[in-house]
Amino acid sequence: MEPKKNPKADLTKNSSLYFVLGLAVVMLLTFVAFEWKTYDKTNEYDTSMNVDDLLDEEVPMTEQIKTPPPPPPPQAPEIIEIVEDEEEVEETIIESTETSQDEEIIAVDDVVVDEMDEDLDVPFSVIEDVPVFPGCEKESDKRACFNKMIQKHISKNFRYPEIAQEMGVQGRVNIMFVIQKDGSIGNVRMRGPDRNLEKEAARIIGKLPKMTPGKQRGRAVRVPFSIPITFKLQ
Repeated sequence: MEPKKNPKADLTKNSSLYFVLGLAVVMLLTFVAFEWKTYDKTNEYDTSMNVDDLLDEEVPMTEQIKTPPPPPPPQAPEIIEIVEDEEEVEETIIESTETSQDEEIIAVDDVVVDEMDEDLDVPFSVIEDVPVFPGCEKESDKRACFNKMIQKHISKNFRYPEIAQEMGVQGRVNIMFVIQKDGSIGNVRMRGPDRNLEKEAARIIGKLPKMTPGKQRGRAVRVPFSIPITFKLQ
């Protein structure tokens, strides 16, 4: 039995080709739709300067304003009158202060100057006789011995405050004190990064022994002294 369908009328013969073409057309239309842009209508203006050519017109010249000339200077008087100075001026007589041989010389008794008993502060670096630290009496260089014994005293009595250790506080405390005329320690002042460190430095200086006072011109005087004490955590 022969088929009734005509082979030339087979619609599925080129279906894949038609599908690809249709897909391409659809993609093209989609791309055109996305890229399509519209703009508002704007009036076109001429951005060039609207300047008329006025070169042919005659430009009137500016009139020059004439200022009046300055007035002439006043004329000098022809006759100059000379006025005589009739006022009398007293002469100033300067007397000589030099003494002559005829004048008597009055003898003046010796002037007695009372020594003022003042509390003088003589720095340690310039005092004639430095304070003597106990144990330095027989040393020839008492100044070097004093510094050495001060450092030894600080090292012996040094104690780091526990509260400062817990807080991690460290630094240098500058401490100043005065060796009094009787050899005692007084007027202690200190300045440092923490009050606990300052308190410990004052305690160390307060334990200094009594010394032989310093002397200036054979008289006992007060001697200020300063030294830094460093607190450093290990």
